[in-house]
Amino acid sequence: MTKLAQDGPPLARRGLMMTGLITGLTLATTRVEAQVIHTDTAGLEAGEARVPVVDGELPAYFARPQGNGPFPIVLVNAEIFGVHEHIKDICRRLAKAGYLAVAPEVYARLADLSKMTDAAVIMRDVISKAPDATLMADLDATLRWATAHGGDSGRVGVTGFCRGGRATWLYAAHNPTLKAAVAWYGQVGGARTEIQPKTVTDIADRISCPLLALYGGKDTSIPVADVQAAVARARAAGRTVDLVIYPDSGHAFLADYRPSYRATDAADGWQRMLAWFRGHGVG
Repeated sequence: MTKLAQDGPPLARRGLMMTGLITGLTLATTRVEAQVIHTDTAGLEAGEARVPVVDGELPAYFARPQGNGPFPIVLVNAEIFGVHEHIKDICRRLAKAGYLAVAPEVYARLADLSKMTDAAVIMRDVISKAPDATLMADLDATLRWATAHGGDSGRVGVTGFCRGGRATWLYAAHNPTLKAAVAWYGQVGGARTEIQPKTVTDIADRISCPLLALYGGKDTSIPVADVQAAVARARAAGRTVDLVIYPDSGHAFLADYRPSYRATDAADGWQRMLAWFRGHGVG
């Protein structure tokens, strides 16, 4: 490891295309047969939730320690494959560490991701049609839900993976009340469109909280040089960003349901994330 210094129709009119969360592992990518890590609910409250948004409700999954709280909040941004069992498990892992973690199904307006099996189709027909402005509003709504259900609005962090890593960068520039962010292999470039007008690199100089960026040196979809450029832009503006490159890992090295999983780097990144949150007031 090397450490380098147009919204669709409203929900109320369409109805949710997804009535619940994804209960199994997605088939949208090659995967191993089972997850490596399974986190139980002992000592936790966990399950599905409905997050009120401007045009209806979004399904979500949450986990938190038992008790009244208030608990520090971590918003969890899923991969393009939605809130499947791996993302739920991440919420439970965070809850075991003392957090109220909640992962909203932000693409539920557009599709039921549990029934989609082709990553290219998901990107074309779902992800590319989701406005960034709506994504930010949905995360704001999720934070309000968390605050109303035992979370501490003064101790809020955000994390995310792959496309959710991109959302993490964007939300760090959107919400000035955040204390810390951790982006796992989130895209920093890509096409600009009318509904997704900015890349991570475009907004890197506007993040409002310290951000930890965890990337794989062998990630062919996200060149290290591009990540370094985004980090340099943030630092030039006086923002706090810590970049860690794992030279032997590719994309999705935390995803323990996929062949891309790298246990040693995943464990190191997880501990760095927890330390980052604790060190910046989320804990």
